[in-house]
Amino acid sequence: MNIQPKHTEPLILSGRDVTAVLGPTNTGKTHLAIERMVAHESGIIGLPLRLLAREVYARVCEKVGAHKVALITGEEKIQPAGARYSVCTVEAMPRETDAAFVAIDEVQLAGDLERGHIFTDRILHLRGRQETLLLGAATMHGILQRLLRGVSVVTRPRLSHLAYAGSKKLTRLPRRTAIVAFSADEVYAIAELIRRQQGGAAVVLGALSPRTRNAQVALFQSGDVDYLIATDAIGMGLNLDLDHVAFAQNRKFDGFQYRNLTAAELGQIAGRAGRHLRDGTFGVTGQVDPLDEDLVQKIEGHDFDPVKVLQWRTAQFDFASLDALKRSIETNAPVEGLTRALPAVDAQALEHLSRDEDIRALATNAKRVALLWEACALPDYRKIAPAQHADLIASIYTDLARHGHVDENYMAEQVRRADTTEGDIDTLSHRIAQIRTWTFVSNRPGWLADQAHWQEKTREIEDRLSDALHERLTKRFVDRRTSVLMRRLRENTMPEAEISPTGTVLVEGHHVGELQGFRFTADQTAGGEDAKAVRTAAQKALAAEFEARAERFGACANGDIALGSDGTLRWIGAPIGTLVAGEDALKPRLVLLADEQLTGPARDKVAARAERFVNFQIETLLKPLVDLKNADQISGIGRGIAFQLVENFGLINRRDIAEEMKSLDQEGRAALRRLGVRFGAYHVFVPALIKPAPAGLVTLLWALKNDGKDKPGFGDVVHALASGRTSVVIDPAFDKTFYKLAGYRNLGRRAVRIDILERLADLIRPATNWKPGLGQRPDGAYDGQSFMVTPPMMSILGATADDMEEILKGLGYRAEPKPAVEVKARLEAQDNAAREAVAAKLAAEEAAKAEQAKA
Repeated sequence: MNIQPKHTEPLILSGRDVTAVLGPTNTGKTHLAIERMVAHESGIIGLPLRLLAREVYARVCEKVGAHKVALITGEEKIQPAGARYSVCTVEAMPRETDAAFVAIDEVQLAGDLERGHIFTDRILHLRGRQETLLLGAATMHGILQRLLRGVSVVTRPRLSHLAYAGSKKLTRLPRRTAIVAFSADEVYAIAELIRRQQGGAAVVLGALSPRTRNAQVALFQSGDVDYLIATDAIGMGLNLDLDHVAFAQNRKFDGFQYRNLTAAELGQIAGRAGRHLRDGTFGVTGQVDPLDEDLVQKIEGHDFDPVKVLQWRTAQFDFASLDALKRSIETNAPVEGLTRALPAVDAQALEHLSRDEDIRALATNAKRVALLWEACALPDYRKIAPAQHADLIASIYTDLARHGHVDENYMAEQVRRADTTEGDIDTLSHRIAQIRTWTFVSNRPGWLADQAHWQEKTREIEDRLSDALHERLTKRFVDRRTSVLMRRLRENTMPEAEISPTGTVLVEGHHVGELQGFRFTADQTAGGEDAKAVRTAAQKALAAEFEARAERFGACANGDIALGSDGTLRWIGAPIGTLVAGEDALKPRLVLLADEQLTGPARDKVAARAERFVNFQIETLLKPLVDLKNADQISGIGRGIAFQLVENFGLINRRDIAEEMKSLDQEGRAALRRLGVRFGAYHVFVPALIKPAPAGLVTLLWALKNDGKDKPGFGDVVHALASGRTSVVIDPAFDKTFYKLAGYRNLGRRAVRIDILERLADLIRPATNWKPGLGQRPDGAYDGQSFMVTPPMMSILGATADDMEEILKGLGYRAEPKPAVEVKARLEAQDNAAREAVAAKLAAEEAAKAEQAKA
């Protein structure tokens, strides 16, 4: 130890054999330290973060073999027998060593209010036998030369250029960007926004366990996501593939107060952008105002205010008593350039515990006081109130003082409480903080009876919790589908697509949308660049599938295709086209429902097969209309009636063509009958069309021609026809044309099927043709000129007496009410006369037979 006390004079500190390698980020300082350490027979390197220690440990193992390297942190110890090199957190570095080489990284943290005194202690006291390296920012140049006489200072320039890029919106930040904020809530909010807009983000916070942080960093480094949302934890030596750093906040709580970041702190974080020889940029985003020109120049030029004092706390603790220990902690700094540090977590805990009578009763000798101070070193991973943290230390210390180790049952219960992976991100983060406390306890020599068991147990639980937290973070802030697709697109490689029988499209195992027929619909949960990436990847991957489907559709049977009542053509349930109006109602046009990717011969093949099916449907279901349209053998008036039938979809009121009917000869009538036309009393119509399938197609073709698909009643009347209804109550909201197209005629408040009206005519005709005295009176006959409504008439129409009056008026009949007595008397007289006439005729016939017999 190169410190020489001179009674009342200030300490004279030696920098002999010490080299300070100073410079901004990306100068290769850590790499140099690793190379120098493995060149010696033994060495120790101290790093500011457990995460960084893990990274350096892995790199040293690659160089010399894991059996030669130890990892020592507060929560983890890997110490192979005969290890020659030790990678430590600065807190875990020994205060004395006989190693040939010592390196301390990020020495500018000696000015940190919270941890600075630990860095200062190692800078001043720890030396390698042959070489000592102090690595850090150039701001340490002056203070190191002042405190360490004879220190050799080497400055290293940044390997790449760092430039200010101004302010950008969060959604406009470039790929490979780290967005920096200083609270978990802000980090999570930004990550959520980036997930929606860009597909996902990794998050790095100091509160995460090293394993979780490593997993999140790996997520970013692998290219699965292009954005990293982080606190200033990324500023400490994490080697990231960053092109840009954006500050979403520039104020933070430093453990004592909220304050703006210093230029050096901004530069430390901004310097993460651009690695090795690749230039980097930095800027601001969100609500942060653009940086002023002077500050930008300092960051770009790495010109920061020098560190003027280092935080210091004595290492010469007096364990004679609790009060003596407290007084020694409050010792003032011995030389200029050092300042006594504010009370750290351990000192705050000691202050609370020194007021506890039970603790004072136990800490009665130097050994017990030293043990209490050792217990106070327990880090406050949970970030709870000092009094609560002190209570935890008190429980541990009581066991250590009374029993020599922490009670196994107490330890088991605390560990059990943390041993579950259920819960959200905050819950898991809290549990990790809990288990890290007990991981630290398990790694303290002599604190547990079965130390190896608890080290393994707590490590296993922390790993599981860390993995669960990584999974929750990834699930919440990363759209795996989008990240995979975007990486594939960047690599210009063809994604692997899988299409299920139901049309679900999976690209790289992730659901990206649905393929229905020849149209791909991207998953609408994605937005922004995500939607574009999904569509681009799917289009590349589905090219061959479109070709194959076109071949299958072109060769499919009619049974695989269906034309819906709405005009949609479906192939095995999937829409592949829709009908629109053409110049001729019986020849609608087909519009394919297909992506532009279906082109050339494949598209022509699909269109031709679809058109053949539509023509087949029309020619089959509406064959009588097609035949009437093409009936060149009919001429004259018959040809004109055929034309009108086609124009009116097979139904004309006979009254409307009364003159033509008078002039139509028997040959014309016969020709039309052969084509399926029936000449009824009220209508000239085609009975074959008054069926659900033809009526539905007729309704559709009329709707296409007359913009009727959106009119009320479209398709509803055909449903009534399909149910077998001979008449229905007219819905006033429906377009009345739909009743006619389905084969109904509107009469009063009811619409009656045309063929049923003709059956009504068949019942009325005998009643009106009968004359009194011409035999038995038919049902409904009255006087040879009028007729009466009978139950059979109402039955076939499904109508009431009031309905019948309106229906018959609509058919041209006039109601003539008569008194019931008069009607009854007249009918009885007619029936009696008819019976008498029959009796007289029979008597005459018998008399004639008798005369013939006599003769």
